[in-house]
Amino acid sequence: MRRRAAEFRRPARRRLSYWICFLLGVFVAAGFVLFVFQHHHQDRLEPPVRDKVPADKEIPHETQNLGQELLNTTSFARQLADQMTLAKAYVIIAKEHNNLRLAWELSSQVRNGQRLLSRAAVRGKRITLEEAHPIVSRLAHLIYKAQDSNYDISTMITTLKSHSLALEERANAATVQSAEFGKLAAEAMPKSLHCLNIKLTEEWFRNPSYRQLSEEGRNLPLLVDNNLYHLCIFSDNVLATSVVVNSTASNADYPQQLVFHVVTDSINYQAMTTWFLRNEFRGCTVEVLSIEDLVWLNASFSPMVKRIMSAETQASYFAGNSKDQSRETKLKDPNYASLLNHLRFYIPQIQPQLEKVVFLDDDVVVQKDLTPLFSVDLHGNVIGAVETCLEAFHRFYRYLNFSNPIISSKFDPQACGWAFGMNIFDLVAWKKANVTDKYHYWQEQNADRMLWKTGTLAPGLLAFYGLMEPLDRRWHILGLGYDSSVDDRLIESAAVVHFNGNMKPWHKLAISKYKHLWEQYVNLSDPIIKDCIMH
Repeated sequence: MRRRAAEFRRPARRRLSYWICFLLGVFVAAGFVLFVFQHHHQDRLEPPVRDKVPADKEIPHETQNLGQELLNTTSFARQLADQMTLAKAYVIIAKEHNNLRLAWELSSQVRNGQRLLSRAAVRGKRITLEEAHPIVSRLAHLIYKAQDSNYDISTMITTLKSHSLALEERANAATVQSAEFGKLAAEAMPKSLHCLNIKLTEEWFRNPSYRQLSEEGRNLPLLVDNNLYHLCIFSDNVLATSVVVNSTASNADYPQQLVFHVVTDSINYQAMTTWFLRNEFRGCTVEVLSIEDLVWLNASFSPMVKRIMSAETQASYFAGNSKDQSRETKLKDPNYASLLNHLRFYIPQIQPQLEKVVFLDDDVVVQKDLTPLFSVDLHGNVIGAVETCLEAFHRFYRYLNFSNPIISSKFDPQACGWAFGMNIFDLVAWKKANVTDKYHYWQEQNADRMLWKTGTLAPGLLAFYGLMEPLDRRWHILGLGYDSSVDDRLIESAAVVHFNGNMKPWHKLAISKYKHLWEQYVNLSDPIIKDCIMH
């Protein structure tokens, strides 16, 4: 009997159902685990429950910097500020077109915006939409209204440009006016100096011995002794000249070897002579001459004298009726109209027997012994001076008109300028180089004032061109009459400090931080000084 083969299909179906049930169970378990994990994670992310705050206690807010908010292009404060800026421009244009009502409305909204910004800055909170919307909307409406009145962008730009130009012109005019007022203040003689001159002149006429001593002192052998140290000062200011002489003598190792040659005008000659006869400055010698004594200095010898003495110049300076009022010439400056300002170009003629001299302006103070300056090797040059070209504006092109071929063909526009005020001159080399003749030549070339405008520095640069020996900067520090930021270390190390500029130390407008440098050499022991200066 044949046996049936074993049946395997039913058991196979049973095993498949077991696997399906197993997999479903795994999925259900995994889903349950994920549900529990996600629910637990959300519970952890929920913010902690805050303690209840009493109703009467304010919750502090984070402080907001208004400046940072104004830099944010999306903030309401920035939008409000931009609208206000545009509105201010339209206020100007509305006033220009006589639309005062629109201008008033715009101004009113601008003020509202300013108040809102102020409140936001004080409280340290952002400006909200509810706060900014009324003002911004009203400003936008008014700006559209202004644009409808043909106040377009081009009109606004043109109007604002005209206002900008007008303000620039006013600023320039104010600058010029301020400079003129400063110049007038610098040129005016203070009451104390006027008092000093009057009292000294009275003393001259009251005491005949001064005249006798003055005549006796004119022929002293030491005035032409080249073994001594000779210095020149040309001034009509008695007190300033006294400070120069006193400071030089006080800081000299051997003041008895110093000889000062002072030249002044005829008006101040008696006062200047009386002062130096009344006072001794550590034994140094002071010779006082009047410019009237220089008989050779006349119109036939000097073109500068001829120009100053001409009827046109005298009328321009004294009466102010020059034919060409548009020219800004130095003829309005007493320093230009006075020959004292030009005597520095005639030192060999004033002192023909001397070989070397130091020239000092009357607005300098000497702080160290100057006698070593006479031993400086000038290498055959005529003048020793401190260069001033540390800044670009002190080069030749700043002083001279290089569009003129007479200048451009002979001089380097980038050549370094130098300072008058403290200079050593080799008069022997001066005569060989005919410097005075060169000065006369350039003055004749500038008869129409087209080569340079004013002053004596420009002709000095031309006359001594190629004949200048640079000195160590410590010999001469400038700027104390206009620059309040001169380095204290430079001032302390300087042999000579120069109060060049309008703020002279004898004026009330002097820079106070430098004034003591000058005042310490004022002879306060003299009774006339006490009467005029101290009271």
